[in-house]
Amino acid sequence: MKTIFYGWRVVAGAFVVAMFGWGIGFYAPSVYLQATIEKHGWPISLVSAAITFHFALGALAVAQLPRLHKRFGVARVTLAGAVSLAVGVIGWAHADAPWHVFAAAILSGTGWVALGAAGVNAIVSPWFERRRPAALSTAYNGASVGGTLFTPLWVAAIAAFGFAAASIGIGIAMVAIIAALAATVLRATPAAMGLRPDGDDAAQAAQAAKRTEPARVVSFRHDRAFVTLAAGMALGLFAQIGLIAHLYSLLVPALGAQMAAFAAALSTVCAILGRTAMGWLMTPATDRRAAAAANYAMQCLGCVAFLVAQGDSVVWLFAGVMLVGFGIGNTTSLPPLIAQIEFAKADVAKAVALSVAIGQGAYAFAPFAFGLLREMGGDWRVFAVAIAIYLVAAGCYLAGRASAPRRGRA
Repeated sequence: MKTIFYGWRVVAGAFVVAMFGWGIGFYAPSVYLQATIEKHGWPISLVSAAITFHFALGALAVAQLPRLHKRFGVARVTLAGAVSLAVGVIGWAHADAPWHVFAAAILSGTGWVALGAAGVNAIVSPWFERRRPAALSTAYNGASVGGTLFTPLWVAAIAAFGFAAASIGIGIAMVAIIAALAATVLRATPAAMGLRPDGDDAAQAAQAAKRTEPARVVSFRHDRAFVTLAAGMALGLFAQIGLIAHLYSLLVPALGAQMAAFAAALSTVCAILGRTAMGWLMTPATDRRAAAAANYAMQCLGCVAFLVAQGDSVVWLFAGVMLVGFGIGNTTSLPPLIAQIEFAKADVAKAVALSVAIGQGAYAFAPFAFGLLREMGGDWRVFAVAIAIYLVAAGCYLAGRASAPRRGRA
């Protein structure tokens, strides 16, 4: 019986890492906001600013991940990120003054990115070349599962035990599980185990070695392939996060609270389906930039459906939820796959980390910006502006096709 390639165990571990990273560091801050306001009665603008601070600091920290991974190893950095995230969230829960929340955001913001997109890419990439699209899509699905599981878990735990006790319990559980993964699955490397990427044998590895790589990038700042990749990702995330932040409240008037919550959950399910389909159906001949542009085009259609709904057509509202949802996961998972074929191996991790940093720095301000749009001119502006941003983002991906060097793939 053929032994399952060890890299798939690593993917399973990365799935769990992503589940905790996004579940506690990305989706849950909206719960922290509400819990903090209810506890202290502080202005929503103040606590919202702390959340923006959380994401903005994360954008600065994620750019340093390749250097930290090289010096300390992926396993240690991932565990350190989990500890920092746990301590930061506990700090949020025990804050007694506004500055305590901002201090806690330093730890939570810098910690969660080690368990985020760049961190998961660093865990999975050494194990896969040909099968990387499928491997990464599977691992990144942990992010969507984390959002689905942890948001209601936080709400229930806070209601039952209080924010302080819930933060300690969930934080300890996360650190314990990540520590176990770091000591076993995450510390392994293909070289140490005598394995080759994808589990290839010697003949397959020799064939892969003959494939050409693009010339190594010296300066990302002046490289058109990287600039268009980072811009496409940043703009797409800005539109997407802005929509996600306001989607529930936009749906409530027409659907009611319970059905709106179901619709929001449906978008997450669609994100898993869309990411999985893209990862497993992608072939070596697939134009990954064109796929990313098509992904944004589908989300534009979703926004058109929202506009057609005019706030009261249930059918069109659900069509919008599903079309936008199918593209949510691919907005994060496609850029690392584009970087894989456009940059030399030595530069891929840095390209991914920098593009994620730029994207996170952009989307940190999206909820606030889309909120202003709603206050200025009605809800329809949100979808119209999102369409415009998605189209520009798609154009960025397509504009980089001619200049992007590509490695051959069998």
